[in-house]
Amino acid sequence: MEHVLACIDASSYADSVCDLAAWASKRLSMPVELLHVVQRSDAVAARGDLSGAIGLGVKTSLMEELVNLEAADAKLKVERGRLLLAAGEKRLREGGAFDVRTLHRHGGIVETILEREEGARVVVIGKRGASHEFASGHIGSKLERVVRASTKPVLVASREYSEPRSIVFAYDASPAAERALGRLVESTLFTGMSVNIVMADTDNEAHRRALNDAASRLGAERGVTTTLESGKPEAVIAKVVGQTPGAMLVMGAYGHSPIRTLIVGSTTTTMIRTVHVPVLLVR
Repeated sequence: MEHVLACIDASSYADSVCDLAAWASKRLSMPVELLHVVQRSDAVAARGDLSGAIGLGVKTSLMEELVNLEAADAKLKVERGRLLLAAGEKRLREGGAFDVRTLHRHGGIVETILEREEGARVVVIGKRGASHEFASGHIGSKLERVVRASTKPVLVASREYSEPRSIVFAYDASPAAERALGRLVESTLFTGMSVNIVMADTDNEAHRRALNDAASRLGAERGVTTTLESGKPEAVIAKVVGQTPGAMLVMGAYGHSPIRTLIVGSTTTTMIRTVHVPVLLVR
């Protein structure tokens, strides 16, 4: 059965992820799988083991201590994860989620998310994880990897949740944007929500025609408006998002290769970093 996959850790984004997942669950009439992953760690590397540089007897004693410490740390992480999942499940049910099941896994975070997304309609994840949550102006180290590798739409939660009531759709007629448009047309996630289609480019007949064609696919009954404005996409889109109460940003994700992104930057990453509303990314 299809579901909403909500991924939480010990960061302050966990509450927002749960609230956003509950919202999606209600609109899609789908259950939520609440996932927490305990990442593998190497106790020796983490504690800077230098036992190879000292005597054999001391080395053996130190290795035994490290093994004991790692076992204790693993138990603590499991218990912390159990408490996180219990609190998350309670919040989801109070938020009206269709149904909730929890899953506690050990392994790589990105790899586990990609494994569990197979039966998901949408993946909900926080902008930053526990290890980077106070790095203001940045996105988490795992988020871009998940979005680039995922075959499902990824809904990125901001720190503070507010219920989405309208859509700002960043549109540039690229293949990724066309796939995002298809989601807007077909998914019950967006039923009844007004849509502002935003294109950051020169005002000419070709761009007006592209906007009008996109608007016609969404249908007049949706309350569709269009915005065509010259300027850097990240600036134009952020301005429209800031002017739209209850906005959720929908956009195609990472239309260029990682190498090109490294050289010239990415509108996708910039938008996740700078806007303070949920962002739905479609690859």
